[in-house]
Amino acid sequence: MLQSATQIPIIAVTGPRQSGKSTLIRYLFPNHTYLNLEDIQLRSFALEDPKGFLFNAGKNAIIDEIQYVPDLLSYLQVITDREKIPGQFIISGSQNLLLMDGISQSLAGRVAIFNLLPFSLEEIHTTDDALKTYEDYILQGFYPRIYDLDLNPNQWLNDYIRTYVERDVRQIINVGDLNTFRQFLEICAGRIGQLVNFSEIGNLIGVSYKTVSKWLSVLETSFIIYTLRPYHQNFNKRIVKSSKLYFYDTGLACALLNLRNSDDLNQHFAKGALFENFVITEIFKNQLNKNIRPKNYFWNAAGAYEIDLLIDQGPKLVPIEIKSSRTINSQFFAAFTYFQPISGALPENSYVIYGGSEKQTRSIAQVLGWENLNEIPL
Repeated sequence: MLQSATQIPIIAVTGPRQSGKSTLIRYLFPNHTYLNLEDIQLRSFALEDPKGFLFNAGKNAIIDEIQYVPDLLSYLQVITDREKIPGQFIISGSQNLLLMDGISQSLAGRVAIFNLLPFSLEEIHTTDDALKTYEDYILQGFYPRIYDLDLNPNQWLNDYIRTYVERDVRQIINVGDLNTFRQFLEICAGRIGQLVNFSEIGNLIGVSYKTVSKWLSVLETSFIIYTLRPYHQNFNKRIVKSSKLYFYDTGLACALLNLRNSDDLNQHFAKGALFENFVITEIFKNQLNKNIRPKNYFWNAAGAYEIDLLIDQGPKLVPIEIKSSRTINSQFFAAFTYFQPISGALPENSYVIYGGSEKQTRSIAQVLGWENLNEIPL
């Protein structure tokens, strides 16, 4: 980010609320004027007099939560084109699509974009805040405030849903019945790792296909959920075409499922899916933290064989199978026997990530425990 600020006039940082965006950019750019558009008075000033707002900001400024006043992006374009000062403006936002739409229209070629998700396992696991088991991490999640203040994760995450998720949804679209929307969130949490079926979800809560599609889009906008697309290469003409659903933070999903401790998690039907979500999201974070544009997919041959995560690295494919069991089982490798011959993926680039700690090199794949995700070459 600092390197980009020596070359490009605008740095944009986007990510979920409470992921540490403001803390990070204020630390990296201490000499910039800090302006947060969550402040109602500042927001009104920016809406009513954008030129005056930016004049008062001075030569270098951080504008936090800029999605509240998207018209500012056009004014930033004019200023940066005129003054040509690298790193002049640092902007951030918690509603990705709203922010990105403005950037694509006004700031193309003038902005470097960074995504900041909550803490990664790699960041936490070697500190005093490290937890003992993967179940602990799944339940607690990775929002920084929980670790910083040693908060009760279930209570904080439920407050997060009420104060941020539901509020943001109401700001973007008109949700008349928050109870139905909360039910929708809980259904999404229970369908982690499953194919998205708008009609089926809608039928369960009594809303239309279009409403489900809109609500899912808003959750993606607010960095609550993301979807993993099926791999596009036609190795098998019967491949699945629907996307799969995941949460950016498993702690949030556990709060929605009312899972409070390891016993609850170990007895729940979604434990394997939550572990899969945990691993995939940690790999995603590692990619973003290395400034690698993720090209992640899953692959499913009409339900017969499935690869949980497929990383497209251009010249090679990296298939990854994810299993929550702490014991290595021969069935972990079954999908590789089918996928490798038709895709050209190599055993040395194929991985099983499981709930134990042993590392193995097998003739068909590499085996890594959940604590060694950083050993997957990205």
